[in-house]
This record gives sequence, C-alpha cells and structure tokens, in this order.
Amino acid sequence: MIDQMTPAAPAKPRRAGFVLAVCCLAQLTVILDASIVNVAIPSIQQDLQFTPGSLTWVYNGYLIPFAGFLLLAGRMVDLLGGRRMLLVGLAVFTVFSLVGGIAPNAGALVIGRAGQGFGGAIMASASLAVLSSTFTQPVERAKALALWGAASGSGGAIGVLSGGAIVQWLSWRWVFLINVPLCLLIVGMAVVSVATTSRIGTREGTKLDVLGSLSVTLGIAALVYGLAEGQRYGWGSARIVASLVIGVVLLAVFVLDQAKWAAQPLMELSLFRNRSVWAANVTMLALGAALPTAFYFLTLLYQSVLHYSAIRTGLVFLPLTLCAFVGAAASSVVGPKTGPRPLMLVGLFPMIAGLLWQSAADESASYIADLLGPSLLFGLGLGILVTSVAAAATAGVPEDKQGLASGVLNTSQALGGAAGLAVMVALAQWRTAQVADGGPPDVHAFASGYGVAFLATAVLLVLSLAAAAAVPRTVPGGKENI
Repeated sequence: MIDQMTPAAPAKPRRAGFVLAVCCLAQLTVILDASIVNVAIPSIQQDLQFTPGSLTWVYNGYLIPFAGFLLLAGRMVDLLGGRRMLLVGLAVFTVFSLVGGIAPNAGALVIGRAGQGFGGAIMASASLAVLSSTFTQPVERAKALALWGAASGSGGAIGVLSGGAIVQWLSWRWVFLINVPLCLLIVGMAVVSVATTSRIGTREGTKLDVLGSLSVTLGIAALVYGLAEGQRYGWGSARIVASLVIGVVLLAVFVLDQAKWAAQPLMELSLFRNRSVWAANVTMLALGAALPTAFYFLTLLYQSVLHYSAIRTGLVFLPLTLCAFVGAAASSVVGPKTGPRPLMLVGLFPMIAGLLWQSAADESASYIADLLGPSLLFGLGLGILVTSVAAAATAGVPEDKQGLASGVLNTSQALGGAAGLAVMVALAQWRTAQVADGGPPDVHAFASGYGVAFLATAVLLVLSLAAAAAVPRTVPGGKENI
C-alpha cells in the first residue's frame, strides 16, 4: 500500500517565509518562461531559420507538454511528496533551459522547450501543493495564495519586460540561460526550507497511470495542432480534420481511463463533485486563454504595428504588472472575509473592459490615450482573478489531494492557453486577410486582426462569468451558502 501523507509540522515564521519565497519563485519561473520568448521571437526566427508555420511551436512546444503532464505531475506530488518533486522539476527545467539556450537549430530549441514544459509541469503542481500544506490557517493561506497568485499573474508581463532587456542588451539565448542560475538558487532555498511531507510508497503500491498520461498529452497535442494549423492548411483538409478527430478521441479515452480503467487515475473524477473545484477550473480555462492572447498580440501590436523597440515593448508592460500586484494584494485582504466568488466576479469585469477597450487600438494608437488604460484594467483584474481562482480550486480539498487539485487547475490554465491562443491566432489571421483583400497585409490589416483577437477574448471572459457565479458563496468561519 502507498504510505499515507505525513503532515508537516507547523512551519516556524522564518521557514514559512522561505517556503513562500520558494513557491512564488518557482511559479513565477514557470509562467515567465511561457512569455519571455515573446520579444525574442524575431531574433530566434532569424538565427535558427524557423519557417513562419513552424514558429508557433516555440510556444506550443512548451505549452503542450506542460498541459499534458500536469495531471501526472500532480499525482506524483501526492505519491512522492511536494519537496521531492519540486526538486526533480527544478532539475529537469534547468537542464532543458540549458539545451534551449545553446540550441544549434530549430529542432533542438523545440526539444528544449518541450523539456522545459515537462519540468514546469512538475514545478507548478509541487509549488502550490507545498504552499497549501505549509499554510493551513485560512488567513495565512489566503495571504500566501495572494502572493503566489501575484507571481503567477505577473509572470507574463515580467517575462516580456525582462525579455526585452535581454534581447536588446545580450542575446535571445539568455532568455533560456538565465533560468539556470535562477533555478539553482531556488533549489538551494528549497533544500533548507521545505519540509518533507510524505514518504515514497512501495514499488508495488506506487502505480502511475501511463495510459492516462499518454492519452491526455497526445490528445491535447493533436487538438492544438489542428486548431493552430487550420488556417494554414484549410479547415476542411484531411490533415486538420484527422488531427481534430484524433485529439477528441484521445481525450475521450482519457476520460474513460479515469472513470473505469485506471487503478490509480491521474484525475479522480469525484474531485469535481466539489462545485468550487469545477467552477474554478472552467473559469481558469477562459483565463488561461486570455493571458497568452493578451501578451502575444500586445507584443505584436507594439513591435509590428507601432514599431516599438524590444526594451520599450518590455517597459510598457510594467504598469500591467504593477496593477496585477495591487489586485492580488487587495484579494489577500478581502478574500478571507468574502470567499473567492465575489472576487472572481469582480476580477473578470476590469479584464473584460480592458480587452474591449484594447480591441479599438490601431496603427495610430497613442500609448497614453489608447493603450495605458486597457493595460491598467487588465492587470488589476488579473491579479484579483488569479488569486481568487486558486483559492476556489483548492477549497475543501483534502491535504492528500492538494497536488491533484493544483495539477488540475494548472492543466486548465495551460490547456486554455494552448487551445485559446491557437483559436485567437486563427481569428486574427482571418481578419487580417479579409482587410488585406487579396493583397499583402499592411499595418492596418494586422491591427484589425489583433483587434478581433482582443474582442473574441473579451467575449470568452464574459461567458466565463457564469462559471465564476457557480462557485459556492462562503462566509467567515468556512461555511458555505450554496
């Protein structure tokens, strides 16, 4: 039998602070790595000779393994312990960051990105599980989740800011190589601060669901490939139809495996009997789509349409980052009193307003008049929403299922990001081609395409309001008013 989770002793304040720093830095590194390549894309394409069609796999090479492996990573955290798996994830992430940084060609870089995705999946699951098992009091956990949420929510903007500076002053290779010393620092902090909270079970008792892991990873990959390449090959082409059908079939196999076949499923479907859990994950799907869409198209708008430099592109993201921290800090104060549902609803509205405002920007846009306001609104809502969704997704979940709950939440974010960005890119390309009317697209056509992507993302967040409203209403003392 698998050994039961051994509860950690209450953390002393100083050690708890180090644990919180470890978890926030690990999550920041994971999210940052998904966005830091934005500003570096032109340089990567030129140096490694990516074709326009293959360039998107610099993103998807990371997101697909990340999304597909998260559930297995969450299960491994529950079986083997948060500390152990956090260190394993950091080691894998470090090695493949080095592979990406020294990559001699496009294929090697995609391999490096895929390895980073696997390592990042372990880090993301382990960091939230370690945080949840360390901070057990409601007020302390709310504050810790607020800081973890701020690290998660601001990772995209910090990635673009640091990426701009690195590309302009060093080389695109350092957007990957910088992870090596950062991860080694986190390893050192984790070794001295994070307590061991579980023991490895016997070999016979430790059963990992290989079929489930393969079916969900390959299913997500096939589905995202079809969505990402549909505009290029034609939505009715045999290649795209087959990819989409295979993706749906494999994901159906995954659900059947979890429900009937697996001895120890990656995702216990009973978890979704908790209304807070499923509502938070549906909301996270929409948020996961909104984050990469916003950062991807804002970067293109700044550089390709408005002709900002790499460093200027990074700097104009700074107000968004600051507002994300403000939103997360506000959540930490209000959340213990209200529960996550009001904050989830409050966080969605400024994000929606910011995206709607941003959709009107074109090649004549002024940063102060047309771009700053949307960034402030989006960042504020982002900080509030990320923190409150994390709280809702782990509410009422037993300690030995915290790794699973965090893995499911991060899977929802990554799946939303991979599929959502693919759909929004396809919509933007369709609108750009429509405005160009058979000719080569100019900056106006590109800006029109980006505007449609922002508008569609806002609509998606409007639809997610229903899921946020389904989260049970909590009152002080932890009771639920359904």
